[in-house]
Amino acid sequence: MALDGQVVLVTGGTGSFGHKFTEVVLKENNLEALRILSRDELKQLEMRQKFSDEKIRFLIGDVRDKSRLYRAMNGVDVVVHAAALKQIPAAEYNPLEAVKTNIDGSANVIDAAIDAGVPKVIFIGTDKAVRPVNLYGATKLVSEKLFVQANSYTRGKTMFSCVRYGNVVGSRGSVIPLFLQQRSNGTVTITDERMTRFWITLDQGVRFVIDCIERMAGGEVFVPKLPSMRLMDIVETIAPGVTLRTIGIRPGEKLHEELIMSEEAPRTREFDAHYVIEPEHPFWSRSRHARGTAVPGDFAYRSDTNQRWLTPRELKACLSDLQVDV
Repeated sequence: MALDGQVVLVTGGTGSFGHKFTEVVLKENNLEALRILSRDELKQLEMRQKFSDEKIRFLIGDVRDKSRLYRAMNGVDVVVHAAALKQIPAAEYNPLEAVKTNIDGSANVIDAAIDAGVPKVIFIGTDKAVRPVNLYGATKLVSEKLFVQANSYTRGKTMFSCVRYGNVVGSRGSVIPLFLQQRSNGTVTITDERMTRFWITLDQGVRFVIDCIERMAGGEVFVPKLPSMRLMDIVETIAPGVTLRTIGIRPGEKLHEELIMSEEAPRTREFDAHYVIEPEHPFWSRSRHARGTAVPGDFAYRSDTNQRWLTPRELKACLSDLQVDV
């Protein structure tokens, strides 16, 4: 397995992604150690109680603190950079804080990883970095650019790659917990009945990241192939027969998700289960993902024009797997 015998560090490791990543790798990989770096001592306590495994090391720290990252990365083989301020309204109201964590923090991770000689570093990105309409998306776009360009400084000794996917079903901020809460009152609020989203679960996201760690050559952006879903299908599956109240799209929110924009098509190659967006930099060699197929020149990967859609039956089965009462 890709992570067997490795020392792995996850920044922001007490979040939804970190919990699922820990669950999967402890069950399916023989790690030497797993280091969880985060600022929240309470979440670390709760996670320590959930995962009583001697291979886990809990490190209090912030990606804004470069000296802490230097110490945390000593002897590390793989870094998964998941730490970020993710709440769109909070980022809009506290823009400098979002910049300090999401951009400056990413730069600190890059510097520390290069100086510590970490072989592989992977960044967890978001669809909101594609044509960003809010500050959160803009900071993640900058972070993605920083990680791609970081390969210019390392000559392959430290590889940096990115993973880009959309909203994670069932994570904090997902509409599903909101709909479950609202259905008992008989009224569900929706933003726009035309809205579509890509569908990915936490488990799928974590496994895709692990697969990309094994595949990465440094500089590419990995995008999984995902089914799309309609907001109204989710409502009808979770809360059939309820009254709907339309409240309009929130500030910084898009009607549809976009994971690959048409301007990236010339650099995008298609594989069976994912796409690879290649960088536009001299360090990159096209031979690294030569087996992939070039996409059409006008290709764009959007949730509203996607060819794969979840049917209501499939959606209900997925929700049942997530232990959602439908």
